[in-house]
Amino acid sequence: MPDYQTHTYDVLVIGAGGAGLSAAIEASSAGVSVGVICKSLLGKAHTVMAEGGIAAAMGNVDERDNWRVHFADTMRGGQYLNNWRMAELHAKEAPDCVRELEAWGALFDRTKDGRILQRNFGGHRYPRLAHVGDRTGLEMIRTLQDHGIHQGIAVHMECTVLRLLTADGRVVGAFGYDRERGRFLLFQAKAIVLATGGIGRAFKITSNSWEYTGDGHALAYHAGAALMDMEFVQFHPTGMVWPPSVMGILVTEGVRGEGGVLRNKEGRRFMFDDIPELYRAQTADNEEEGWRYTQGDRNARRPPELLTRDHVARCIVREIKEGRGSPHGGVFLDISWIKERLPKAEEHIKKKLPSMYHQFKQLADIDITKEPMEVGPTTHYMMGGVQVDGDTQMSTVPGLFAAGECAAGLHGANRLGGNSLSDLLVFGKRAGRYAAAFAKENTAGAIDADQIQQAAAAALQPFERSGSEGPYQVQQKLQEIMQDLVGIVRTESEMKQALVEVEKLRQRAAKVSVQGNREYNNGWHTALDLPNMLTVSEAVTRAAIEREESRGAHFREDHTAKSAEFGKINIVIGKGADGETKIARRPIPEMPAELKQTIEEMQ
Repeated sequence: MPDYQTHTYDVLVIGAGGAGLSAAIEASSAGVSVGVICKSLLGKAHTVMAEGGIAAAMGNVDERDNWRVHFADTMRGGQYLNNWRMAELHAKEAPDCVRELEAWGALFDRTKDGRILQRNFGGHRYPRLAHVGDRTGLEMIRTLQDHGIHQGIAVHMECTVLRLLTADGRVVGAFGYDRERGRFLLFQAKAIVLATGGIGRAFKITSNSWEYTGDGHALAYHAGAALMDMEFVQFHPTGMVWPPSVMGILVTEGVRGEGGVLRNKEGRRFMFDDIPELYRAQTADNEEEGWRYTQGDRNARRPPELLTRDHVARCIVREIKEGRGSPHGGVFLDISWIKERLPKAEEHIKKKLPSMYHQFKQLADIDITKEPMEVGPTTHYMMGGVQVDGDTQMSTVPGLFAAGECAAGLHGANRLGGNSLSDLLVFGKRAGRYAAAFAKENTAGAIDADQIQQAAAAALQPFERSGSEGPYQVQQKLQEIMQDLVGIVRTESEMKQALVEVEKLRQRAAKVSVQGNREYNNGWHTALDLPNMLTVSEAVTRAAIEREESRGAHFREDHTAKSAEFGKINIVIGKGADGETKIARRPIPEMPAELKQTIEEMQ
């Protein structure tokens, strides 16, 4: 048997971003013991990179906003594939979550009369995003951590979970290792909350940090939980494209919310060329009306730059492919033009977008108050994830919960900007509450020594192999395959080719060898990340092949239209008893009449 340290908790939370910390705080407040595992250092969660704001229908800037409008916007943005119960709860509970965060010490930007200021964002009918300049995610994590440290929560930093342990059909613990020293760790728990984020590192160009290797998705899948909506990967339209060392780093949608416009190399605002019928009544058809909207004119329609992210990303790709892109393969995002309309525009930009100003000044030597930025689509967010119950956030495996980006349902086919941060608060809190209740109702399960032995042996195999196959080369090849064959625009032939290539890489990953020992060994860490990245890459590709239509973030060149049949189902993926991947079409439950009426009224 391998040597390992043992820790025992009622509730174990894997992940310390917004969802993980919200879950841990809520579970701890219910009076159960809570442990938190984070892959990086506490405070380094990818949530800190969220810039634009928290979507919540508080009505502070436009009193016409309410939960019904937010619900309808979220459902429309998700092309009605959303879990309608999650969309309803999210819209209703987000304002109170923002106020709670404020009560815990979050310092939001303010209106002139002292209320929380809210800004415009893509897909939202009214100004709805509560924000702290363009550093909202950082303020969220700071606040949650400051509040959480007083709750008696145990934190295990720089640890990676290798396997969820199960017994009698439920989760009973987790087995992992300390990344610093390489020592194995056993966590016994009555309930587990997955809050591990997304899968962006499976793609070459991404805004995601190094931790986003699909750990939670893969852990849940191999524990027997179902994954849903894995075909829906969001490509944020604006990531940095120059210099190459920073390619993919996010340029917040807040730039466009504050008046930034997209232009091609000819200087033309190309977003006016293609406005979807679904949004035509809400979208400006001239520059003047769009400008009035960004300045808070409630009677103006929003500029086309604030259409949903999938649409804006595809428009940018079109300009690049047709030869109208910027010198480095993107397009131009220009907010400096507001000097023509706004007194003291430079001070306004620096105040509203301080991180963006410093990011471009330091990384690209560009002053965004005077010149445009070069931007292009970047892999940003995963709408798909662990299938969960809308109320409790429990997966199809008893005792296993999921929240945030690694859970599916809220966003459907496409996420609206800002809904991610309120998602973390609303459903992180719910996952923690119901995980604590599950832990109180159940005793600790028995740990199977064979499962520990298998996980430890698999983790140590790279040291026992000899050969020239390195983990970084396999990772790089996988990222290139997913970017090129399962990216923004997809076809069946390319995706089937991707499946063949992923299988070849799985065979290569089984031969990866690493040198040295278990202490501070990044090569070993990458070797252990590879199986998770391969698992989620295969799931994304299989689900994308199965959905023979274009909807939201999923665009197929060989099936460009929406399908009435596929508009009524979610694609669900699970692991069969034989170990093979099983794929099924799950009918979307009927929406209650009162919610249907809400959507009709909001249209």
